[in-house]
Amino acid sequence: MNDWTGPDHFYALHRHGFVRVASSTPHVRPADVGFNRDAILAEARRAHEAGVDLVVYPELCVSSYAIDDLHMQTALLDAVEEAIAAVVEASRDLSPVLLIGAPLRHEGRLYNCAVVVARGAILGVVPKSFLPNYREYYEKRWFAHGRNIRGQTIRLAGRDAPFGSDLLFEAADLPGFVFHVEICEDYWATIPPSSEAALAGAVILTNLSASNIVIGKADDRHMLCRAQSARAFAAYAYSAAGPGESTTDLAWDGQGAIYELGDLMAESERFSLEPGLCIADIDTQRILNERLRTGTFADAAEHARRSGAVFRRVTFDHQPHVQDKGLIRKIRRFPYVPNRASHLDQDCYEAFNIQVEGLRRRFEATSGTTMVIGVSGGLDSTHALIVAAKVCDRLNIPRSTILGFTMPGFATGETTKSNAWKLMRALGITAAEIDIRPAARQMLADMGHPFAEGKPQYDITFENVQAGLRTDYLFRLANQRNGFVIGTGDLSELALGWCTYGVGDQMSHYAVNAGVPKTLIQYLIRWAVRSNQFDPETDAVLEAILGTTISPELIPADDEAGMQSTEDKIGPYELHDFFLFHIMRYGLPPSKVAFLAWHAWRDVNAGLWPHEFPDSLKKQYDLATIRKWMEAFLWRFFTTSQFKRSALPNGPKVSAGGSLSPRGDWRAPSDSVATVWLEELRRSVPEA
Repeated sequence: MNDWTGPDHFYALHRHGFVRVASSTPHVRPADVGFNRDAILAEARRAHEAGVDLVVYPELCVSSYAIDDLHMQTALLDAVEEAIAAVVEASRDLSPVLLIGAPLRHEGRLYNCAVVVARGAILGVVPKSFLPNYREYYEKRWFAHGRNIRGQTIRLAGRDAPFGSDLLFEAADLPGFVFHVEICEDYWATIPPSSEAALAGAVILTNLSASNIVIGKADDRHMLCRAQSARAFAAYAYSAAGPGESTTDLAWDGQGAIYELGDLMAESERFSLEPGLCIADIDTQRILNERLRTGTFADAAEHARRSGAVFRRVTFDHQPHVQDKGLIRKIRRFPYVPNRASHLDQDCYEAFNIQVEGLRRRFEATSGTTMVIGVSGGLDSTHALIVAAKVCDRLNIPRSTILGFTMPGFATGETTKSNAWKLMRALGITAAEIDIRPAARQMLADMGHPFAEGKPQYDITFENVQAGLRTDYLFRLANQRNGFVIGTGDLSELALGWCTYGVGDQMSHYAVNAGVPKTLIQYLIRWAVRSNQFDPETDAVLEAILGTTISPELIPADDEAGMQSTEDKIGPYELHDFFLFHIMRYGLPPSKVAFLAWHAWRDVNAGLWPHEFPDSLKKQYDLATIRKWMEAFLWRFFTTSQFKRSALPNGPKVSAGGSLSPRGDWRAPSDSVATVWLEELRRSVPEA
């Protein structure tokens, strides 16, 4: 196996487990085999220039599909075999594996087949398993089904090739490039052949289809592709016949679609008069990692083997180019943030109400009568407070049930303190202020800290005395007033360990924000404003809070009145949330996450931003910056912070990206090290 792990190959998509897949809709003419052959080769050459690894053509594209009894004509079938031989010969200098549809004779029967062609060879031939014979379909008039064809060979283009419905195709020199072929009606079947193929190891499932178009059928195809890719933990590439097929009684739209784990990666323009080639880079490593961490998939695979599902693997040398060919794939800059404009309100509604419901149930289950929360005027406490306010509304109890405390310290700014008061008043909660500075001075003096003698020593002790006192006050206030403390710390802070352990902001009675990263909190607050969850006075305060610098406000401003900035010290949360999602959710190696981050963040004008994301907040990062902050993330996440997460209070899981609860998605030793991840990053990612 080639060693592509060094920095020289960093920019190559193949090095990171991607396979470039295309769905092709070439021009065809009914029964014009020569024309169709040339059209297939034209698209193959176009795919070659685009660096495609696998091209899926429509069903029976060599002969065309809608020719009825002409399929039984010897002259046509002879021409089909000659055309296939020409395609095989022309493929010698082409990089993609070609999946072409053709009617083929075998032992006195005619089969609707997919021919797998690569670099001058026929890797195998797959017959259609399920033949539609209802409504407008009449395939059993011409074809025999291939469900029982297993372990056979077929003579085609002067050579013998594996023939059967039991074939998987695997590239020996490109890990994860393992594909299966089914044909049209096969994936409309109750149990598609690709289900067993996926359980046998196929990562990319393909479908050569004709499929005439009627109203609503395009949605049905999308539904089937999406469902099969999600249920089979696979990619699914689909290609349907297009304009050029006979319209004697039917019409054709040329729909192509590529899905991965239920996500639409690419789709073609329908009803186009031009040949279609929709391309997507499939993340086979992500697929395999998802199978690895889902025990149900392994159980189903074991059951399938016991039931007698056996596949032959046809291994071939693909000769991947391992070059920088870009990345044809939508990458979300903010993987935790809803990015579908059509579903924005629904996604934000669900996220917000998961938190509301979690807190409501916990409050209802306790014997307390109040909710106690520290309100700083920052993002996290703001979001926790508006969630608590909605809990009161849902329970039909007064918002004065919430006891909000602003607790200014040595570095509390007037802006954040003012915003905290404005928000508490706007929401109508019970509000008070406790100045923690006298108690902090006393504690620092008792400890003999230089600050007590007037020296500007702003170390971690100085910070944590303040953070700890705030939480200490909140717990004692909850004791005094028959309540419980609402935690405000978020998922991003837990990932980085950016919280004071024990009697500090790491601890609470219920950590309502623990499943929500910083980037999502910002967006949920914006959604709360946009969707009129509260009154205009509250909305105005929320907008002001969104515009302030993220800061713990524990160190006094410098000589130029610069506020302590969390992101200046630990890095941009938007990058850290990106790293966290891909490492925690899919277990991807750091070099690959850096590769994805570089493609997502290198150009502020490229790609899609979340709907209505403010232009003023849009940023871009070069690879050196990404590498720098990923190194910081890996060290904090794997080495220094797990002990805080191991003692995490209860809190609701919100995102499919996962939570860091030791009782849920993330269970890790508190005394681990980051050596493996840091070495992989330093070994594989260029420094500049």
